[in-house]
Amino acid sequence: MYIILTYDIATVKISKVRKVCKKYLRHIQKSVFEGSLTCSQLKLLKKELKPLISPQTDSIIIYEFENLKFTSKEQLGVSNEYTNVI
Repeated sequence: MYIILTYDIATVKISKVRKVCKKYLRHIQKSVFEGSLTCSQLKLLKKELKPLISPQTDSIIIYEFENLKFTSKEQLGVSNEYTNVI
């Protein structure tokens, strides 16, 4: 499945969360990651992220797509070294 993960977390935890995300997904923007994962990889990712965040103040959103048949991606503005087209 294809995953898009975004986060909004406390500054002191960003490096730890980013490090875990980079193990599984491509870094697209400051707080956005994307890539293909198996169900077991997604479970591991969630398991590693859960203890790093505070549910009262932090947020991680994971969008799951079974396939990319009806999706498209358009980049407006500056492209950075992380940007990849679907």
